[in-house]
Amino acid sequence: MTTWQEKFKEISRPSGNDGNGRRYNQDGLDESQWETVFAVHQRLIEDMDPNTIEKLPPGEAREVVEKAARAIMRDVAAGVAGVERDILISHVADEVLGLGPIEVMIADPSISEVMVNAPDNIFYERDGVLYLSNARFRDDRHIMRIAERILSPLGRRVDESSPYVDARLEDGSRVNIIIPPVAPRSPTITIRKFRTDKYTMGDLMSGGTVTPELAEFFNACIKGRLNTIVSGGTGTGKTTLLNALSAYLPATERIVTIEDPTELRLQQPHVVSLEARPPNLEGKNEVTQRDLVRNALRMRPDRIIIGEVRGPEAFDMMQAMNTGHEGSLTTVHANSPRDALMRVENMILMAGFDLPVRVIREQMSSALHIVFQLARFVDGSRKVVAVSELSGLEGQIITLQELFRFHHEGVDANGHVLGSITPTGIQPRFLDRLAEMGVQIPSDLFSPVRG
Repeated sequence: MTTWQEKFKEISRPSGNDGNGRRYNQDGLDESQWETVFAVHQRLIEDMDPNTIEKLPPGEAREVVEKAARAIMRDVAAGVAGVERDILISHVADEVLGLGPIEVMIADPSISEVMVNAPDNIFYERDGVLYLSNARFRDDRHIMRIAERILSPLGRRVDESSPYVDARLEDGSRVNIIIPPVAPRSPTITIRKFRTDKYTMGDLMSGGTVTPELAEFFNACIKGRLNTIVSGGTGTGKTTLLNALSAYLPATERIVTIEDPTELRLQQPHVVSLEARPPNLEGKNEVTQRDLVRNALRMRPDRIIIGEVRGPEAFDMMQAMNTGHEGSLTTVHANSPRDALMRVENMILMAGFDLPVRVIREQMSSALHIVFQLARFVDGSRKVVAVSELSGLEGQIITLQELFRFHHEGVDANGHVLGSITPTGIQPRFLDRLAEMGVQIPSDLFSPVRG
């Protein structure tokens, strides 16, 4: 790592507080330094032929741009030298070749999400905590230029006739762009970065998301082919847990995954990945998750995994779970196991079938076995906070029994959440089913005090 890169890594560490509970980076580029970056970039636009740069390999292109920027710096900011000059030149290269002010955040593996709310209002997430960045765009047109740079290689566009777009970048990251008049204040860019590493259950145990007892129980649920919902709010780690659970899937099974967009990184040899496709510029050729679920049933899957159930595909998922594709998994945006079931029920109603509510709930109670509930706490940590079994139907109400529950015990002096998830003492009804499949669970796993 070069000297200027080491220095940049140092000044990019977040620190301080903005008075509203949000931490921010107080040591980044100041306004005059950003103005220098923008001024050098403007001169580069005037002096260099962009077509020539585009034809060069990435590494060579950056060398050419940095050399030209260094020459311009002597005129624009003769008093800037040393490490500071190298940092500013790197930012200029990011303007020409990358995503401008947010390029360094995109390149930082410790940052999971970047949110551009306005030219001077950019946040990023690190370890589950939001920080206010000192990075800034010149104006709304500058944001729009970066938005077009993101979308152009993808064959997508955003304009007044199509003011928002969801897309997936080449590295798997998810991007959402929304512009005026729908976002009246400013064009907005949100990028959720794709993790290249594979989180294992061991990683989740080390991070406090699950306990060894929960991991043991999850292993039994997956190997016992229980139909499972992973529930949680935005950013609670649903996909991360789903990826970790996939390690328990037998290598002998054929698994079909359905996502929008692709995020799962399963660890089995026989996986077929399907991805929904948005309509083209003419509004045609859309492929929905429901289309893919129906198609998956013709592909002889042992299990179907839906990255996130969002709409009428919930009906087809229930049909699949009730007709021999047991052991299937999905995630749902919900804040409790009960809310998760309500969400699934509402999505089944979206399928357009005039079914009585009782019939829908009967299907759900026979198809679904268990819900794992995740939550994100004020310190940024993510934890499994409840495990609930669907135990039947009483009247028209699906009954749930809680097997594990998180007990919140406050916050320590460093702001870390205190508490643990423990068994409630209730034994699940599916133990006999697991035993028939050769899956054994220690009898004391569900005891509040293990002996």
